[in-house]
Amino acid sequence: MKLSKYEYLLPTVLLGMTLSLGSCINDLDTLPLDKSELVPEVVFGSDLEAYQQSLAKIYAGMVIGGNAGGDADQDVVGIDGGSQSSFLRVLWNMQELASDIAHCCWSDPGIPDFNHIAWGPSSPWVKGSYFRLFYQINVANAFLRETTPAKLQSRGCSQEVINTVNVFRAEARFLRALTYLYALDLYRNVPFVDENSPIGSVRPSQIMKDQLFVYIEQELKGCEEQLSEASVGFNDNYGHANKAAAWAALTRLYLNAETYIGQKKYGECIEYCKKIIDAGYALEPVYGDMFKADNHTSHEMIFPLRYEGEATMTWGGMTAILCWGSSAFQEETNAKGAWMGVRAKSSLYKIFKEEKEPEKDKRFAMLRTEATTNIEIEKEAEFNNNGIPVTKFYNINKDGSKPLSNEAYIDFPLFRLGEIYLNFAEAVLRGGQGASKSEALNYINSLRKRAYDNDASAAITESDLTLDFLLDERARELFYEAQRRTDLVRFGKYTSSEYVWPWKGGVAEGRGVESFYAIYPLPSDDIGSNQNLQQNEGY
Repeated sequence: MKLSKYEYLLPTVLLGMTLSLGSCINDLDTLPLDKSELVPEVVFGSDLEAYQQSLAKIYAGMVIGGNAGGDADQDVVGIDGGSQSSFLRVLWNMQELASDIAHCCWSDPGIPDFNHIAWGPSSPWVKGSYFRLFYQINVANAFLRETTPAKLQSRGCSQEVINTVNVFRAEARFLRALTYLYALDLYRNVPFVDENSPIGSVRPSQIMKDQLFVYIEQELKGCEEQLSEASVGFNDNYGHANKAAAWAALTRLYLNAETYIGQKKYGECIEYCKKIIDAGYALEPVYGDMFKADNHTSHEMIFPLRYEGEATMTWGGMTAILCWGSSAFQEETNAKGAWMGVRAKSSLYKIFKEEKEPEKDKRFAMLRTEATTNIEIEKEAEFNNNGIPVTKFYNINKDGSKPLSNEAYIDFPLFRLGEIYLNFAEAVLRGGQGASKSEALNYINSLRKRAYDNDASAAITESDLTLDFLLDERARELFYEAQRRTDLVRFGKYTSSEYVWPWKGGVAEGRGVESFYAIYPLPSDDIGSNQNLQQNEGY
């Protein structure tokens, strides 16, 4: 069982904050004045505990939707805390359902829009993602305001406490920069607030994507020095951001720079991939073990979202990913339920079938075609025999034993070495300096050999290693890991009619959609309350 240095569910001044969908995002900065015992002057003192708890809240917001188990006492009010404002669940929908990977049969408001790429600014899921991101940003801002050197000294903190809190501050800066990276990817031009922004009713200004890119880059580099050293495998600081987490985020930022701001930064991507590779991370020997309940021991894990069974009980996150599969595999995966909602599209199946000997690929075996009579989704509202059940995540340990309960214990790999190998290879093919195509080939063949249990048929040649191949290999390696939409946008395949998949554009055979769908809209709630914001084109 994983032991955390921090307890997620402890009340502090930061835990008392909630965000209403009907208000501007700076409303989050107000303190709970009706709870005088929670004002900073009382909560924060000279010892470390309150600072630990407050930092833990920032991490917890990426895992659960509120301040208590089951997403109760939710952070973002006005929508469901366990689904529409759950960081991972909403991100997964926006990346996987809105792509060639997965499809959901539910008719809940906003879900068919993901399947069809037909959302608008009033989508509850678009709202939920946006307000979750800015909740996270503002909790980080509040933490940084309360941990300045001057405030720590005024409270009589020892030098040892100050040094530790300085590391905490670097982690908070990383988490805020990472959150802004997701905002940049999903929405591009967004409101901007940091710890120096006015508190209260002042509406934030909009930061344009070019400026936001520079800010994220500077923050990730700026916090690196204070972050702890890169560490491989489970240790006392497991789950905390370290230097490798910042490097991993930079590889994504640079890989997508041409998409975001029209500048090629593939050499920089290679540079930071190398830092991670040189730090000693190693592929999990068995691909499927990367997605099991004891994956916290993996030397491939760079930065996880931690799930701790009952301690992080949620209806979002890994609970949703486990439970929305087929009832036929509920016991096999040790899921607490079978919601029968999500299945893979035939487009993912076909990407695997393009391989020479796909039946040898252990990743392909996670598409459970034996449990369906029809790999096509012919009737969107049905699950059984209509699309492909998937079993990628198992709430079971590598040795086959089960964790303490069927609550989710699987850590979600937000960054892992397999992605870094793929980022490295793509950056090389796109002209990045500092590495050779033969190095890229070695990393890709390492991934493929693992997938094929070291069978010789796994290896590809240098002539096989093309951008088109890499896009498909990213689908095979990273499916169900909340990255696919970003990949398709970067490759110019997302909205066009040149590459379609089932139900893209709202028709069974698929069709092209308007190009503005490559970026999500800002929610109508915030557009209506903040005259400083300009809606994204097309919405």
